[in-house]
Amino acid sequence: MKFLIGYLEYCKKRGFTSCYIWACPPLKGEDYILYCHPEIQKTPKSDKLREWYLAMLRKAAKENIVSDLINLYDHFFISTGECKAKVTAARLPYFDGDYWPGAAEDLIYQLNQEEDGRKQNKKGTTKKTITKRALKASGQADLSGNASKDLLLMHKLGETICPMKEDFIMVHLQHCCSHCCILMVSGTRWVCKQCKNFQICDKCYEAEQKREERERHPINQRETHALYPDEITDVPVDTKDKDEILESEFFDTRQAFLSLCQGNHYQYDTLRRAKHSSMMVLYHLHNPTAPAFVTTCNICHLDIETGQGWRCEVCPDYDVCNSCYQKDGGMDHPHKLTNHPSLAERDAQNKEARQLRVLQLRKMLDLLVHASQCRSPHCQYPNCRKVKGLFRHGIQCKTRASGGCLLCKKMWYLLQLHARACKESECHVPRCRDLKEHLRRLQQQSDSRRRAAVMEMMRQRAAEVAGNSG
Repeated sequence: MKFLIGYLEYCKKRGFTSCYIWACPPLKGEDYILYCHPEIQKTPKSDKLREWYLAMLRKAAKENIVSDLINLYDHFFISTGECKAKVTAARLPYFDGDYWPGAAEDLIYQLNQEEDGRKQNKKGTTKKTITKRALKASGQADLSGNASKDLLLMHKLGETICPMKEDFIMVHLQHCCSHCCILMVSGTRWVCKQCKNFQICDKCYEAEQKREERERHPINQRETHALYPDEITDVPVDTKDKDEILESEFFDTRQAFLSLCQGNHYQYDTLRRAKHSSMMVLYHLHNPTAPAFVTTCNICHLDIETGQGWRCEVCPDYDVCNSCYQKDGGMDHPHKLTNHPSLAERDAQNKEARQLRVLQLRKMLDLLVHASQCRSPHCQYPNCRKVKGLFRHGIQCKTRASGGCLLCKKMWYLLQLHARACKESECHVPRCRDLKEHLRRLQQQSDSRRRAAVMEMMRQRAAEVAGNSG
């Protein structure tokens, strides 16, 4: 609990204004982040998990880290009080793996199917789904068909989320403007001392002063309330993190971290193992060039201790222990073997190697993009012809990466790295679209299973409530 409160405080100092928590417990028997939980550990239901989060956030509010607590539905789907913000999907926070983006994509598909069906009917006209009066009431200035679809999507998505809205917690790390709903990080907030939790930003205050008396706060009352300035000073001028950025592929995604723990048996089922696993996770974070998995000798198949082996400079997975190397001097292998660095040497090289590795990777990915677009047979760009050669090899190779081709494996590794970072819809890098689509489908399948489990849990909860009331 203290760890999460400390993290929220850190985020607030970095200039973040809000935090979103989906109180959704993992499926029973599923390792979501940490590998191998204690056998006696129970999987909490959503209400228990939600209450734990709320208790932590209430404690953070007492320490002046959290300003307010609300849920996603109340903040984005309904306009209450004097709120003048539009009800639109464009305002919703978008996170990979979250509930509502997947649910929204399903609803958009259904709406498109319905619209196509209406267009094919005998009348040949499309029925208006949302009236202009409803659009104006939701704060929409645009009364076109797109706005109608947007509001219809929000209406249907709201119906889906409303029964479980308390599970979608929104944490305000800064005060929220009661008019535009923007969280304020600088300038002045104008506070009403007569009304509870009413404050507006500088921009809304200027607009407020230009309104007629009857339209000012509070609306539709005879007397207007005075607004008092309160300078916002709790956000540092410089929000940049002074700590060194640690690059590690194992912390890029949840699945990569889980794979690291599973491959090395970094288990969390006992306190002793959890301490060891945490120590090793930190080791990999601070030593990204160190082998991620235990190295075994290719001759005797025993584990090789750090600094006690020899590695091939050409073959990616060929290692020999000191004992086997001393027997034949590496003569049985066609390539040169180099000694593993010791712990002291590795620690000395780590910082420089980390920076060099990141730089080389960026150059290689830039080269990949260049080579995919280059049409010059005599390009002067360094290594452009080599990468083009890899492209040609990938087309002609019969062994493939699955068959053990080292060049294909190298190419696939680079293509996958590029696809994970690529944001271009019309990317020219080979297989980029296919890889992005594959990654998207994997994520979609995982999200769909999770959403289905949540909906099943909600049905069971509704059935229990109906049974108790009956």
